[in-house]
Amino acid sequence: MADLTWCPSSWKTRPVAQTVNYPDQQHLERVLSKINTLPPLVTPAEIERLRFQLAAVQRNEAFLLHAGDCAESFDACTQQNISAKIGLILSFSLILIWGGRLPVVRIGRIAGQYAKPRSSGTEKIGDREVPSFRGDNVNGLDPNDRTPDPERLLSAYFHSTATLNYVRGLLTSGFASLHHPRDWSLSHVRSPSLRCEFEKITQGLSDALDFSRTIGADSGRESVPFERGGGRGVLGEVDFYTSHEGLMLDWEQAMTREFNAAGLGLSPKENGFYNTSAHFLWVGDRTRQLDGAHIEYFRGIRNPIGIKVGPSLGNDELINLLEIVNPNKESGRVTLITRYGAGKIGDHLSGHIKGVKRSGHPVAWVCDPMHGNTLTSGGGLKTRNFGTIISELTSCISIHAACGSRLGGISLEFTGELNDEGFSVTECLGGSMELSEEQLGLRYQSFCDPRLNFEQSLDVAFLISNYFKEERLGGKREESIFTALGGTIKAV
Repeated sequence: MADLTWCPSSWKTRPVAQTVNYPDQQHLERVLSKINTLPPLVTPAEIERLRFQLAAVQRNEAFLLHAGDCAESFDACTQQNISAKIGLILSFSLILIWGGRLPVVRIGRIAGQYAKPRSSGTEKIGDREVPSFRGDNVNGLDPNDRTPDPERLLSAYFHSTATLNYVRGLLTSGFASLHHPRDWSLSHVRSPSLRCEFEKITQGLSDALDFSRTIGADSGRESVPFERGGGRGVLGEVDFYTSHEGLMLDWEQAMTREFNAAGLGLSPKENGFYNTSAHFLWVGDRTRQLDGAHIEYFRGIRNPIGIKVGPSLGNDELINLLEIVNPNKESGRVTLITRYGAGKIGDHLSGHIKGVKRSGHPVAWVCDPMHGNTLTSGGGLKTRNFGTIISELTSCISIHAACGSRLGGISLEFTGELNDEGFSVTECLGGSMELSEEQLGLRYQSFCDPRLNFEQSLDVAFLISNYFKEERLGGKREESIFTALGGTIKAV
């Protein structure tokens, strides 16, 4: 039953981390009132469907791919960028399915990931100290446009709507069809041995797709392209969900709606509150205080939620968090997204796993190997080393195995964006393309955190796929891909 002490605004009675100070509160209230009357972006039925699928992830019957930008920008809301991002997520998931023979639950950091937390309210730009950039839904990247503007919340709503509309259009008109194969070119792979390993995987995947066509798995209307009147079929239609960090609580409250439980799998006498701005929301490392406003808000919505778990979170505190947001231990409700850093994961993950197992709380364990591994290059650019990212991922897999657990998903910041000449961004070091520090400035596009590019993202997909294939076949795990990509294999 719903907690009678909770309502969408009860968070206002708690201390708010990462608050935004708007100079005109009346203007803010007018905008929030308008947003509250606008249609939902997602439906309760879709949210409940995702909860059901995340319960399968918790039972190790599916794998979660959570991926996209660190923070979206209004300017990046274009046909090319959205298509590239969705195409990369689909390619990545297809590679995972091939190796693991498990369904992949796809959640994009898209259609609403406009806000970003900051460690300080101000920053130094040249000789000026200005308010920190908080994301396009708060203020502007231009140092002269840093005053928080409520109208940006309305703009975020309509940019999210446009993005989601185009994503839905793509996925219901054949974009995900295997008749439209992605670019499997391996020309970027410099290592001959690594290219050989990748070619084995891509050849096996291509053979499997050819076999399915030959035996008629896509016969009849399914073999006809969608635009020529063909059906979508099992090889052409996928579920795709949206997500963002639930940071701006005024916005989240305005997008929270109460729905009747009839037909949603709840008690017939119970209504549910749904955040209709996204299917999935997560609470970050800076906002997960037990007595804070964000946890108060998150505990009352029906959406599945993620909790970022880092080195500063104690074992007992983690269990207390779970008791607050999921007191009835409902399946599909909570996903734990670990982000320790390659050098710290060995000190913290096993304790968190053991504590959660003892508590009996059902969770999906997801590895975020990005956020704990950020550094500054000699040229002053924020970057991440691919080998360090792989090291945290491999350590995560090994520690889960040693604890009798299993990694249920991965959370990545990546982009499929290409420039006019067809080249990927250059923001993270290493990978099979062996990106050097001197090359970072060639196509560094991120205004937030550095992202894996198209080639580096597929490196990770091949790595995980190969691991799951070896595990599934019961053979000795091949470590060539792990080590060739710069990762360190941790002994179990």
